[in-house]
Amino acid sequence: MKAALCKSLIGPDGVSIEDIAPPVAGAGQVVIAVQAVALNFFDTLITRGKYQSQPDLPFSPGGEVAGTIASVGTRVEGLQVGDRVAAYLGWGGAREQVAVAAANVIQIPKGVPEDVASGLCITYGTAIHGLRDRGHVQKGETVAVLGAAGGAGLAAVEIAKMLGAHVIAVASSPEKLTICRAHGADDVIDYAKEDLKLALKEVTNGKGVDVVYDCVGGGHAEQAVRAMAWQGRFLVVGFASGDIPKLPLNLLLVKGVAAIGVFWGESVVRDPARHRANMSDVLSAVADGRLKPHIHARYPLAETADAIRVLDRREATGKIVLML
Repeated sequence: MKAALCKSLIGPDGVSIEDIAPPVAGAGQVVIAVQAVALNFFDTLITRGKYQSQPDLPFSPGGEVAGTIASVGTRVEGLQVGDRVAAYLGWGGAREQVAVAAANVIQIPKGVPEDVASGLCITYGTAIHGLRDRGHVQKGETVAVLGAAGGAGLAAVEIAKMLGAHVIAVASSPEKLTICRAHGADDVIDYAKEDLKLALKEVTNGKGVDVVYDCVGGGHAEQAVRAMAWQGRFLVVGFASGDIPKLPLNLLLVKGVAAIGVFWGESVVRDPARHRANMSDVLSAVADGRLKPHIHARYPLAETADAIRVLDRREATGKIVLML
């Protein structure tokens, strides 16, 4: 079978298409015939050896997939050949078939196509875990999403809106902000042109932001904290800018602000039942139209390296998906 393999840690240039042996479903596993693979920003890091979890070479990029079950191993209940499913893998998805623990598989409801389903686990899973489980967002609160036009950011915009928040999308161009508005943002801020602290204060009529969802890091993190309301929650989601900020702790003190880590991948391991409940909510919301995930572009497996380069150049709004 065909697989995109990262054979050297030099980024997308180290990814090539190879023939490998198909997997066999072990005990507690199913084999998925992959139809769609969603890529994420961390694929630019993992192919350079810069991600927090690093597989041995060679490996396939692609942390989440959707397709149909091709075979079922022993000690698997509730799943059968032909079921439409999505799964979170961490990495290893960019291949024609993958063996996955049955516990990590979620059935796809009618009305949700595979390309959409493939891109829900990581971004929407992180967003609902971060905003609901960690940030405890309440109806009527203000939520500012930094890096709002990317896959992670757009998911957070939609989830925050679904939770009843007033959503402020922060991105770096008018074109990106237009997409954010189309996905539910109530207000938008171009932080390439505006002072983020002042703009957030103005949008909230001086009160400040209740929750900041930051998947970018860098210099804008401190500005956002300075614009937070009393007892706000600053959600540390990721560092797409490549710069891990160092926040002055006195700001947390004088504002009563809580800085909260959102480590979705570890939460899935520690509380898989909660993850499955969250993803069931997300899939139901997609099926009935309350969530409308945006796919930036679809690529064939043969163009995996080019697809990762789009993420590397930070050109993507929404998800990048490989179609098999």
